[in-house]
Amino acid sequence: MGISSNGLCLVLLVGLVFSSLMVATYAGNFYQDFDLTWGGNRPKIFKGGQLLSLSLDKVSGSGFQSKKEYLFGRIDMQLKLVPGNSAGTVTAYYLSSQGPTHDEIDFEFLGNLSGDPYVLHTNVFTQGKGNREQQFYLWFNPSRNFHTYSVIWKPQHIIFLVDNIPIRVFNNAESVGVPFPKSQPMRIYSSLWNADDWATRGGLVKTDWSKAPFTAYYRNFNVIESKISHSFAEWHTNALDAPSRRRLRWVQKYFMIYNYCTDLKRFPQGPPVEKTGMVYFFGLLQSGSKEKSRGFRCTQDPFHNYKHTNAQINIRKYYKNLFKRQKL
Repeated sequence: MGISSNGLCLVLLVGLVFSSLMVATYAGNFYQDFDLTWGGNRPKIFKGGQLLSLSLDKVSGSGFQSKKEYLFGRIDMQLKLVPGNSAGTVTAYYLSSQGPTHDEIDFEFLGNLSGDPYVLHTNVFTQGKGNREQQFYLWFNPSRNFHTYSVIWKPQHIIFLVDNIPIRVFNNAESVGVPFPKSQPMRIYSSLWNADDWATRGGLVKTDWSKAPFTAYYRNFNVIESKISHSFAEWHTNALDAPSRRRLRWVQKYFMIYNYCTDLKRFPQGPPVEKTGMVYFFGLLQSGSKEKSRGFRCTQDPFHNYKHTNAQINIRKYYKNLFKRQKL
């Protein structure tokens, strides 16, 4: 049975209205969406609100924050980082709530000497506690052109992306006692500041102030915000499709330079429960088919090196089930 043109238009209109209730997509304007919060005249907005810059000199850095708070969604921002000798500088781009039990999702770009790569530092804070760092080199020069850095924040997981390539997944494992940021709305923050006591080679390389001012640029802010996510089935589906999982494995294998999960010098008593789960997750992603054929065993799996607590056994079951559902 055919459908009239009027009927087709009605169907399309209903579909558009329904979808608009599920998520709201917004391409931002820096004048409308952000406040320049510190640094005097160092932060600037150009081109009718389409371009923003932060600068750092020996007197001060600078920063901005969103006017609005967000609870779940996808947030994209294009950045072009400080070029040349950026050693000692940090460009931070992150989401955070406030207070001693705040939640936070971090991108931090640690500067380096000319010709040496930036370090992309990621972290997740839950209930005021962080120490979940993973660091990466990038596969391009982030100061030459703009690149897109994204966070997908869902009730099930947080995904960090660079140019739409996933580099890290932090899954919700509340079922085994791991806190997950899901109840505190967060603002978007960014800052450019001096951290030469730790940022470059552990503080061995200091900021060269003769190169100041240091400037980073921002454009194309975009947010897809969950409005009524409890009824939006697609929003609650789990993580990555097969091509995205392959890209994640590629990044983890070739560009990860630090993983808190495997730092036994830092955690000599063995990784805490949540780190155990994350080692299992990322170790499995990095492992090849031979590793998986041995029953999910991987060389960095601490379950073979530490006494199993009940919580660790539960978290291992959790990740086994997770990978079965994702058909890894």
